[in-house]
Amino acid sequence: MDAVEAALAAYPWGIYLCLLIAPFVQEDAAVIGAASASSIGMGEPVWLFVSLIVGLSASDLWKYWAGRAARTRHWAEKFAQKDGVQAAKGKVLKRLGHTLMAVRFIPGTRIPTYVAAGFFKAPFGAFSLWVVLSGMLYGFIVFALFHALGEVGGTRIKTIMPIIAITLVVVLIGGPMVWKRLHPAT
Repeated sequence: MDAVEAALAAYPWGIYLCLLIAPFVQEDAAVIGAASASSIGMGEPVWLFVSLIVGLSASDLWKYWAGRAARTRHWAEKFAQKDGVQAAKGKVLKRLGHTLMAVRFIPGTRIPTYVAAGFFKAPFGAFSLWVVLSGMLYGFIVFALFHALGEVGGTRIKTIMPIIAITLVVVLIGGPMVWKRLHPAT
């Protein structure tokens, strides 16, 4: 029995707890980790998915409230009245569902959009619904991909896929940052 199997045997709930907490650190890595764990049998797939969605939702919903809390400051209220901010508010609120569904799949856009939704006082019920639905869709797609590729590629692909997926996330997030440092705006 290797170390992972021993840890799972001693703390079978540990993987689920990790998935509740991991989205607060990095959402994409949490989704990839959950799908990877599911595809290699590290837990019950349904409970891995549920733990992930609860963690994702909690991680995203607090960002809304951070934006909402910012509006209690005088400077923020003054800033919110500027024409450009009002234009952005109109665009976000008019197409809230489309916006929240789109940013779920674009790394680097979630946090600012979720905070902005709170700042613009988007209806919390609608915001919550779209955040949970987009998280479920994202999780479902990644879980399905990992399980499908695991079935086709066997055990070898199951061990390589998480490395490839995490590398892709690092490149998608880190690449633009490196590019900006190498090519600063003039």
